[in-house]
Amino acid sequence: MPPIPTEILLKAYLHMMQAKAMADIYEDNRQITKYVHSTSRGHEAIQLATAYHLTKDDWVSPYYRDESMLLGIGFTPYELMLQLLAKADDPFSGGRSYYAHPSSRDEDKPKIIHQSSATGMQAIPTTGIAQGIRYIQDFNLKTFDNNPVAVCSLGDNSVTEGEVSEAMQFAALHQLPIIFLVQDNEWGISVTKEEARTSDAFEFVEGFTGMGRMRFDGTSFTESYNGMKEAIDLVRAEGKPLVVCAKTVLIGHHTSGVRREFYRDEENLTLHRAKDPGVILKKDLLAAGFAENDLVKIEQDAYAYIAESFERAKNAPEPDPAKVAEHVFAPTPITEEVGTRVPENTKDKIVMVDAAIHAIQELMWKHPEAVLYGQDVGERIGGVFRETVTLGKKFGKKRVFNTPIQEAYIIGSTIGMSAMGLKPIVEVQFADYIYPAINQLITEISKSCYLSNGKYPVSSIIRVPCGAYGGGGPYHSGSVESLLANIKGIKVAYPSNAADFKGLLKAAYYDPNPVVMLEHKGLYWSKVPGTEGAKTIEPAEDYILPFGKADIIKKADDNEIQKGRTMVIVTYGMGVFWATEAAKEYQGRVEVIDLRTLIPLDEELVFERVKAHGKCLVLTEEQIGNSFAQAFAHRITKECFRYLDAPVEAMGSLNLPAVPINLVLEKAMLPTAEKVSEKIKEILGN
Repeated sequence: MPPIPTEILLKAYLHMMQAKAMADIYEDNRQITKYVHSTSRGHEAIQLATAYHLTKDDWVSPYYRDESMLLGIGFTPYELMLQLLAKADDPFSGGRSYYAHPSSRDEDKPKIIHQSSATGMQAIPTTGIAQGIRYIQDFNLKTFDNNPVAVCSLGDNSVTEGEVSEAMQFAALHQLPIIFLVQDNEWGISVTKEEARTSDAFEFVEGFTGMGRMRFDGTSFTESYNGMKEAIDLVRAEGKPLVVCAKTVLIGHHTSGVRREFYRDEENLTLHRAKDPGVILKKDLLAAGFAENDLVKIEQDAYAYIAESFERAKNAPEPDPAKVAEHVFAPTPITEEVGTRVPENTKDKIVMVDAAIHAIQELMWKHPEAVLYGQDVGERIGGVFRETVTLGKKFGKKRVFNTPIQEAYIIGSTIGMSAMGLKPIVEVQFADYIYPAINQLITEISKSCYLSNGKYPVSSIIRVPCGAYGGGGPYHSGSVESLLANIKGIKVAYPSNAADFKGLLKAAYYDPNPVVMLEHKGLYWSKVPGTEGAKTIEPAEDYILPFGKADIIKKADDNEIQKGRTMVIVTYGMGVFWATEAAKEYQGRVEVIDLRTLIPLDEELVFERVKAHGKCLVLTEEQIGNSFAQAFAHRITKECFRYLDAPVEAMGSLNLPAVPINLVLEKAMLPTAEKVSEKIKEILGN
C-alpha cells in the first residue's frame, strides 16, 4: 500500500480530537445532554477510515455509536448536536430520534436510510439497498459515477441476531455489493464476548459460501484506512459481499444511561484505554516527524470548536409541538377513484386471484422498477395459491423470483429497495408466518418516514394470504389485521372482490407508503359456498381505487330507515359474504358496508350511516377479544352515541389460540351466515 497522504492523517487526527471533545463535553454537561446517547470513543479509527473512502453514490447504515463515521462523511459537530439535544433543526429526524440515528439524502454525501436503535436490524434493509443496486445495474435503470457500495455497520454482539444471518445469507446467495462492517469491542452492554458467542464475525461467516472476509486492528487508523480501501475497492470492482471484522475498544460508556462503572472494572478499562485510537495515531504522527506543538494545537482548536458548537446547539430552537404528527405517511397522489371499473361489452367475470395477477402484470409491463419476490412465487409454480402464476415466465428470474424462507428479509429488504427508487411487491406465504417479520415491519418500515422527517417513506406492497376456510388448520388459517392495525405508519387493505382487489393494488403501487394487502384465501377462487360475489367483471387497466373509501354493498330501504327498523353491518373480507347472506332474511332492513381498507379507515361514511340507522354490528373473522373490530365499535359508539338506539356490537370468532383443523371445530369457531342472522335478529329486536 502507498503511504497515506499527510492531509488524510491530519484530518483523521482532527476528527478524533473532535470526537473526544464531544464525549468530554457531553459528560461534563449531563444535565443538558439529558437524552440517552452513545459516543464513538474507541471506535474512531475504523469509522473515519470507512467514511473517507465512501462517495456520494454509496450507501451506509451507521449504528448508534458511529458519530465519528458521521463526522468523516461530512456532517458537522453542530448538526450532530442538534440531534443529541433533540432540536427542531436536527437534520436527521427533526428532534424525534436519538443521537447518531441518522438519515440523509444529501447530494454530496453517501446516502443513509433511517437508522433505528434495534441492534442488527439494519442488516436487512441495508442488504435490500445492495439488492436494489444490483437490480438497477442489471436493467440499466440509472448510471453512477462509481459502482455503488452499501456498508452496514454493526456491533459484534448484534451478529448473533437471526436477522443478521438472514441478510448475510441473502447477500452471499445473490452476490450483492455490500460490506458488513463489524466493530468488535468485545462488549454487548454488560455481556462479554465469552457469554454471548462462540466466535467473532470473521469466524462466524466462514460457512457463508461466496462471502469474502477480512480482519484487522480497528484501533489503528493506518491499518484501518488501508484495510477499508482494499475492502471498498474490492466490492466496488467485483460487486460481491464482504465481512470486515475490525477489533476496537470501548473507552466510553455503553450509553449515557448505562455507564461503564456499572459493569466494568478498572483493569478492563485500562486495557481498552491503552488502545485509544487517538493516542495511537498521535504516536504514529510523532514518529513520522510531526511536531508535538502542532498536534497539541489541533487538540486545543478541536475542543474550542466543539465547545462553541455545543453552545450554539444548546440555544437552538425546540421543535414545534404543532408538527408532532407530520410525516406519519408521505402524501399519496391517489385520492380519487379513476378509470373504468366496468368496461362496456364485457360480461365475463374474473376471480380475485386473477385480478391481482393482471394488475401486477400491467404494472410490471409499464414500470421497469417493479419487482416481485417471495416464497414460491417464481416461475415454477407461481405461488402456492397460483396467485403469481405466469408472471415469472413473462418477466424473468431477475424480476420475479423465489426467496429463501426468510420472512424478515422478504419484508425488511423492501426498505432498501424502496430507497433505491424501486417498487418491491413481496409476499409472505401465509398470514400465520408474518410474525418473524414483525420486527422489521414495526421497528424499521413503519417508523422510517416519521423518524427520517419524511425523507424515507417505504414504498412497498406486502401481500399476505390470510383467513380460514375448509380445514386449513392452525398454521394456515390466521387473521392478523388487529396486529397490523396497531402498527402506526403502514396502510392495510382487505379487498372482498376482484374489482376492488385490482383497483386497490394499483393504488398501492402508486402510494409512496408501505401497504399490506390482506388477501383472503377463501375468496381467491370463489370456491367457498356463498362467495360467488367475489367474482366481478374485470376493471380496465386505468382503474384505480383509492384507500380509505368504504362501499355500501347492500342498501336498506329508505322507508324502513325512516321507521327506525334498520341496522348497518360494518365488515370486510369474508364478513361481507356472511353479512349479505344473513341480510337476505331481513329484506330492506339491513345495510352492509364493506370497509375495503382498514388503514386508512372510512370513518366518515360509517359514522354517517350509523347515525342514519341507530343500530350497528361490526363483523370480523378474527377472534373478537381485543380486536380491531371491538376497538372500532367503541369509536363508533363514542362518535354516534346520541343517535344510537342500541349498543354498537362487535362479532367475530371465538377467543381461541388457533383455528382447529377439523371442519366441525372450524365451523364452531368462526362466524357464519347463520350466526350473523341470529345476531341481526337480536339487534333489530332491541
